[in-house]
Amino acid sequence: MPAPIRLRELIRTIRTARTQAEEREMIQKECAAIRSSFREEDNTYRCRNVAKLLYMHMLGYPAHFGQLECLKLIASQKFTDKRIGYLGAMLLLDERQDVHLLMTNCIKNDLNHSTQYVQGLALCTLGCMGSSEMCRDLAGEVEKLLKTSNSYLRKKAALCAVHVIRKVPELMEMFLPATKNLLNEKNHGVLHTSVVLLTEMCERSPDMLAHFRKLVPQLVRILKNLIMSGYSPEHDVSGISDPFLQVRILRLLRILGRNDDDSSEAMNDILAQVATNTETSKNVGNAILYETVLTIMDIKSESGLRVLAINILGRFLLNNDKNIRYVALTSLLKTVQTDHNAVQRHRSTIVDCLKDLDVSIKRRAMELSFALVNGNNIRGMMKELLYFLDSCEPEFKADCASGIFLAAEKYAPSKRWHIDTIMRVLTTAGSYVRDDAVPNLIQLITNSVEMHAYTVQRLYKAILGDYSQQPLVQVAAWCIGEYGDLLVSGQCEEEEPIQVTEDEVLDILESVLISNMSTSVTRGYALTAIMKLSTRFTCTVNRIKKVVSIYGSSIDVELQQRAVEYNALFKKYDHMRSALLERMPVMEKVTTNGPTEIVQTNGETDPTPLETKPPPSGPQPTSQANDLLDLLGGNDITPVIPTAPTSKPASAGGELLDLLGDINLTGIPSITAYSKNGLKIEFTFERSNTNPSVTVITIQASNSTELDMTDFVFQAAVPKTFQLQLLSPSSSIVPAFNTGTITQVIKVLNPQKQQLRMRIKLTYNHKGSAMQDLAEVNNFPPQSWQ
Repeated sequence: MPAPIRLRELIRTIRTARTQAEEREMIQKECAAIRSSFREEDNTYRCRNVAKLLYMHMLGYPAHFGQLECLKLIASQKFTDKRIGYLGAMLLLDERQDVHLLMTNCIKNDLNHSTQYVQGLALCTLGCMGSSEMCRDLAGEVEKLLKTSNSYLRKKAALCAVHVIRKVPELMEMFLPATKNLLNEKNHGVLHTSVVLLTEMCERSPDMLAHFRKLVPQLVRILKNLIMSGYSPEHDVSGISDPFLQVRILRLLRILGRNDDDSSEAMNDILAQVATNTETSKNVGNAILYETVLTIMDIKSESGLRVLAINILGRFLLNNDKNIRYVALTSLLKTVQTDHNAVQRHRSTIVDCLKDLDVSIKRRAMELSFALVNGNNIRGMMKELLYFLDSCEPEFKADCASGIFLAAEKYAPSKRWHIDTIMRVLTTAGSYVRDDAVPNLIQLITNSVEMHAYTVQRLYKAILGDYSQQPLVQVAAWCIGEYGDLLVSGQCEEEEPIQVTEDEVLDILESVLISNMSTSVTRGYALTAIMKLSTRFTCTVNRIKKVVSIYGSSIDVELQQRAVEYNALFKKYDHMRSALLERMPVMEKVTTNGPTEIVQTNGETDPTPLETKPPPSGPQPTSQANDLLDLLGGNDITPVIPTAPTSKPASAGGELLDLLGDINLTGIPSITAYSKNGLKIEFTFERSNTNPSVTVITIQASNSTELDMTDFVFQAAVPKTFQLQLLSPSSSIVPAFNTGTITQVIKVLNPQKQQLRMRIKLTYNHKGSAMQDLAEVNNFPPQSWQ
């Protein structure tokens, strides 16, 4: 049989292929030749054939038939055969194939080989693909090599020990004696791998963490030597001595100093030295500075050091590298809650990042800008954010508009400014705002009695000829219906009044009714506004009657029903019309976890700006409830499913108030019901004055991880002696870095005053995985149920 072609010739041949089909043909032909050689047990060219097979594997072609040949090469006495055999094992084998167990004895023999390079191959392979069984069998040999004086073997043994600990954590203590002298090594390779090993042990065991805290002075000394040492061509990277080792030491110091005053105190000086002496003109220096900043922020560092760290991040924001700017914004977002004033100093630089072309930087800059808003800078920050809202991509508009609403509600310097800001958002991005934006603005306008004339005039001018922003048109229609008489009379004092006739106002509302851009909800607002104007206007009542009667035969059932009822008001109950359509009283917003509800100050619910009716009641689906009951176990548990949110803002308001009556805001202590994997659930409590058997529990879900938790669903079950209703949540996304919370209201009826207990089920998506967990809450404070 002729000698097979060499690997170099095969690569050259494959690269000449002009199409993928031609390449496949070449590969299939060569694979057939390799199979034939394997069947004939050709020891002479086995190494060459396996090398070619590994190249084909790297191109994506199947090479599993070469697994046993790799084992034969490993068993060979020739170093060149072993090298290809071990490489093949690392590429073609893993712990899912039983074949890998056959090489355990070969690796054990090679770990005790007289040649260090053969020992190194065995260590690399075990550290790459060793299963838990192999690690248990060979941990003793790895531990012996970790104590050897040979630096080449010690660094490889340290990395292999890391893999062993990951696979079999209970073997960690076996390597503890060998770690004593690792940091005394002068060889940087051994130092680097030793720090990796210590980091792994500290992360996996609190006992190891406490044990290794005594090494902080030694680590500080090593880091100081690296900074102060002169030029060393062996370790120099862009003028910095061994940046890889510096980064690893900083990460280990961060773990050792976390929640420990003494360790943090010991490393404060060296961290300040690294932060001030590291060169920032090259990316290598920026990497070290970034790790230094993370370490300073994670340990119990001095306030001056934290300010220095934030200033470093501020300098990062001016860097031309997008990646550096992004990590700076992300780090500032994590620290803004604890070091708000220090981050505020870089506000102008952060706002400038809103103009960046990179969408990831824009989003981080937007989130950080909202975190920086306070009562002192609200006007300037809102100006910048509104400018950003005008020019940003559509995917940013919903989050930006929501953030502006929340900031304006919290820090508004005046009601006029608040109204102007919300109207500006609705004019710019009305199609992207949340569902509760319309009732919230209506409530704000209603309560600002002195601003009624100004607001209705501004809204009237805003919708002239432009009905594209439906939420804005809905608010404008409602205000024109309520305060149309102020618009016609021209009583506005805040700005120059406009001259508008009754017919011009009705023309606008009628054009909203017939516009193709108007939704069914908007048309309902417009028709109701026209009806209200029948008591505000004096010269156009007949025209209003005609418009209302026309829509009595509308194909839109909702619009038709309104028109029929309004016609009945004109014909049968005309004497009651002025009283029924009088101006709305001042409203209060009831903060629940469902859609925003607007109620009158006398405690009776307003039937919403559209006088919409609640959805028809009917039996709730029980399949999900039964699933939860099965999961939670026990036949004495009554499951409760969250009520579905409704598009009509106040449909549940009456039921809620009927059940609760007045709320007694007593000082019942809150509890942490759940805290795991970065998700924290807190319960706060209120009692009803009118019905002492009712407890209102407000849950707050927060997320301390670095990624949002999406599709969040909270479910609960209680014993059958209780009755429980779960209202809809404020959102389905729990924002990362504790930048926001999901709130949800639970109403519990406990007529027998028994001790409250509850089982909860949490489902959400995080980091691309579906998460689910069950928990039992038994630590309710006595004041919540007695």
